[in-house]
Amino acid sequence: MRYCLKSPCPVCQSEIEYKYQTEDIPFFSEILITSALCECGYRFTDTIILGEGEPVRWSIAVRSADDLNIRVVRSSCGTIRIPELGVTIEPGPACEACITNIEGILWKIRETVENIHRTAEGEERERADQVLTTIDRAFGGNLPFIFILEDPSGNSAIISDSAERQLMGGETIEETA
Repeated sequence: MRYCLKSPCPVCQSEIEYKYQTEDIPFFSEILITSALCECGYRFTDTIILGEGEPVRWSIAVRSADDLNIRVVRSSCGTIRIPELGVTIEPGPACEACITNIEGILWKIRETVENIHRTAEGEERERADQVLTTIDRAFGGNLPFIFILEDPSGNSAIISDSAERQLMGGETIEETA
């Protein structure tokens, strides 16, 4: 279903149209897509997952460069952990759902560490150097690691026959996505 509402642009106050549309997306259940565009350049998009599943924890061993192509579906509630890199990505208030692969997540982590590296000094800069070197080893398939995706809403997944799915705080589920 699709709805349109007119409202003032928050930047220039011109009247613009906000579009609301629902879609059924695999692994995300039903979602609400909101968008608006103004001639002044203001742009707004948001995706909200309308359904919820059981809290879930996905994990997969990444052993080669080919494994970096494994698809990752992360809801706005999903937490990503890569213990070998010392990385935890917690969702914040502006966290958006995404569909990417493990390589895409590594690039985002690398970009964040590079930004820290630019302004860091001393021990913090050395630690950023170490993390960048470790990430580069992971890109080349020279650093096996475990990729973990936890989601209390149950709307995230690792799409691979090798992925392990567990209910958070519970049993392993045999089926895979």
